[in-house]
Amino acid sequence: MQKVIYNSYTNYIKNNFAERYQKISLDAGFTCPNRDGFKARGGCTYCNNNSFNPFYCNSSKSITQQLNEGIAFFEQKYPNQQYLAYFQAYSNTYAPLNILREKYGEALAHPKISGLIIGTRPDCVSLEIMEYLAELSQKNHLVLEFGIESTSDKTLERINRAQTFAETIEAFELAKKYGIKTGGHIILGLPGESRAEMLEHAKKIAQLPIYFLKIHQLQIIRGTKMAQDYLLNKSEYQLFGMEEYVEFVARFVSFLREDIVIERFTSESPGNLLIAPKWGRLKNYQIVHLIENEMIRQGLFQGKFYNTYGSNS
Repeated sequence: MQKVIYNSYTNYIKNNFAERYQKISLDAGFTCPNRDGFKARGGCTYCNNNSFNPFYCNSSKSITQQLNEGIAFFEQKYPNQQYLAYFQAYSNTYAPLNILREKYGEALAHPKISGLIIGTRPDCVSLEIMEYLAELSQKNHLVLEFGIESTSDKTLERINRAQTFAETIEAFELAKKYGIKTGGHIILGLPGESRAEMLEHAKKIAQLPIYFLKIHQLQIIRGTKMAQDYLLNKSEYQLFGMEEYVEFVARFVSFLREDIVIERFTSESPGNLLIAPKWGRLKNYQIVHLIENEMIRQGLFQGKFYNTYGSNS
């Protein structure tokens, strides 16, 4: 029997749900502590929400309206699928508990919504919020997604993340304590990081009690502070070419724990916003195939090198 080369999100859905599932992105009108001045101002230097928000995702609309418009769009192709409400824009636990109850409750009240995915920062969860999410997770599919971005405090400071990796570890451990499934995002190619340092991210992430992982290549997006810095300091940015990224990610995955579900390998920003790198017209699924073939070519699989460094080995 051929070994599975990586633990894909597609297989996770097939193995755990009777129907196909689609996430409906939501902008609930939240902000972030590094935008409103609580910890910093200006937000993360790479962030422009317009680069990933779909057309229906707008905080001027109610949660119900955004869900209705998103479902109407997706059900044209898959009329019988189920849906998850994805609170995606900014930090979606950064509000008083009564506001969170109102927003999440409205989403779960929708007849076609079967669960929640909540994107937030590691420093935006409290015991009170965790208790509430644990309560919701008893009856609903629920995933709490943390923006990890980097495991290097030096990098986190440079990109104005206004958090530390120690706070990331603490948040994941807290979620584990409350029995909440967690996901994380990591960006490969942030300024000042070598390829060797990026492989260290994989090793450190593998030590977290993490369930899902999204891997993104760094993209320079118009309208961000990073775009300004990139134009002034290009030598400090080692952006991935497509072929190099495919080869690197194949190796990156081999350092992860084999049970971590990989949701995605790349990000895809609108062409009118993307400054660099430009990989042509390849779609995400095509790059996934290239990565799979590269792993096979190199004899790699998820978890291959985990036991060479993993503290739990």
